[in-house]
Amino acid sequence: MAGINPQRGTSTALAEINVTPLVDVMLVLLIIFMVSAPLMNQQGVQVDLPKTSAQTLNDAERPLILTINKSRQILIGEKVVEQGTLRARLEAIASARPNVEVFIHADQTLPYGLIAQVMAEVKRSKIHRVGLVTDPSGESRTRL
Repeated sequence: MAGINPQRGTSTALAEINVTPLVDVMLVLLIIFMVSAPLMNQQGVQVDLPKTSAQTLNDAERPLILTINKSRQILIGEKVVEQGTLRARLEAIASARPNVEVFIHADQTLPYGLIAQVMAEVKRSKIHRVGLVTDPSGESRTRL
């Protein structure tokens, strides 16, 4: 677009570039890639896998279930742990099974501090693989 210089009476060219069409094209390309990228990961090769009998986990691979019930009792498996002996029992298990996983089942009405203390005891007993088990249905009695 040319402008007229009032002092000289001649036209001058503006040195500004209109980037609006470039931005429009880039946004369209971005949308195309955002839509097509997840579809590219869904491709697969059909393979007929051989059928075998499922093997059960042996005791060394089986995770350790630690349960905290509503009355604040701590159980390892089905056995009640006496108060103050949790760390010693977990250290004994960790020395026998170095790669043991601990899954904590805790009642949802228990205070967070109690569950955090139990998790800290598990970590202090040199067990590093700890998980909290939740209800997969997603239904809760309390709403956040």
